[in-house]
Amino acid sequence: MTDFAYWLPIVWAVILVAAISIYVVLDGFDLGIGMLFALERHPDRRDVMVNTIAPVWDGNETWMVLGGAVLYGVFPGAYATLLPAFYLPIVLMLLALIFRGVAFEFRVMMRGTGREGVWNAGFMAGSAIAAFCQGVILGGVVQGIRVVDGAFAGGPFDWLTPFSILCGLSVMCGYALLGATWLIWRTTGVLEASCRRWAARLAVGLFIGIVAVSLWTPLLHAPYLRRWTDWPNIVFVAPVPVLVVVLAVLFVMGLRRGHSKGPFLCALGWFFLCLSGLGITVWPYAVPPGLTLWDVSSPPSSQLFQLVGTVILLPIVLTYTIYSYHVFRGKVTQTDGYH
Repeated sequence: MTDFAYWLPIVWAVILVAAISIYVVLDGFDLGIGMLFALERHPDRRDVMVNTIAPVWDGNETWMVLGGAVLYGVFPGAYATLLPAFYLPIVLMLLALIFRGVAFEFRVMMRGTGREGVWNAGFMAGSAIAAFCQGVILGGVVQGIRVVDGAFAGGPFDWLTPFSILCGLSVMCGYALLGATWLIWRTTGVLEASCRRWAARLAVGLFIGIVAVSLWTPLLHAPYLRRWTDWPNIVFVAPVPVLVVVLAVLFVMGLRRGHSKGPFLCALGWFFLCLSGLGITVWPYAVPPGLTLWDVSSPPSSQLFQLVGTVILLPIVLTYTIYSYHVFRGKVTQTDGYH
């Protein structure tokens, strides 16, 4: 029974990390495209950008809902601690996502009325604010939360620090890069050429952000530093920065040689490596630096009950997601419309 109670939270942690990773991939380029409206002003090319995500964007946030449900049902201690710590950025993120969704639809309905620009600006602003808030929340979790007797004991603005702001800006840059490389894959002509130029600059910004966050994170708490430098841990974590550099080389080669999918896959690789690095850093804490997975998890019977439902539903959601992207694969041009 002890082994059972020990391994169940680990299984759920893997499911939670998988849900977050899939969300970052899918909604990351989705939000990135919204932010790229700031660089592309031509209305027809903006329409093409939106049309690459129009058939699938609604389903991308399914994975955020799954992550929240896992946190609430399986790790209620973490949910009860993290939510009050991040009320403000979470509410702002949700409002931005709601307004962004409204703007997504209204920019089409208002075409030709002279008010399309307002909704384009709303789509862009909602995307940028949501991305920034997600980065700030991530940075706030990594830097740690003040907890007393298992409850949040900090202030409403503890999350707002130079480190969390750096994480917010880095996530914005990373999502914009995902959006640019997605459009390289899915568009043609002038827009594709523009996206290649944007991707090259955004990749530099993301690389700087990765280096800055990587150097800063081990200095936040002593266990973080030991996680990366103690033997034999260093044998397992050393490949992460090496692979980041390898992907950077492949990214540059892909842009120069005109590859369509390569830059997007390299950008995804950077995100997975960053998430892996953060996972290595904070393990086994659910609420750094004091509460572990086992401290905040629900009873094993409750975890097992929820696991049965998840095992049934998760393959269905995955299948539908993969099928949707398969159906709407290929390049998108100005003749492809969204109604």
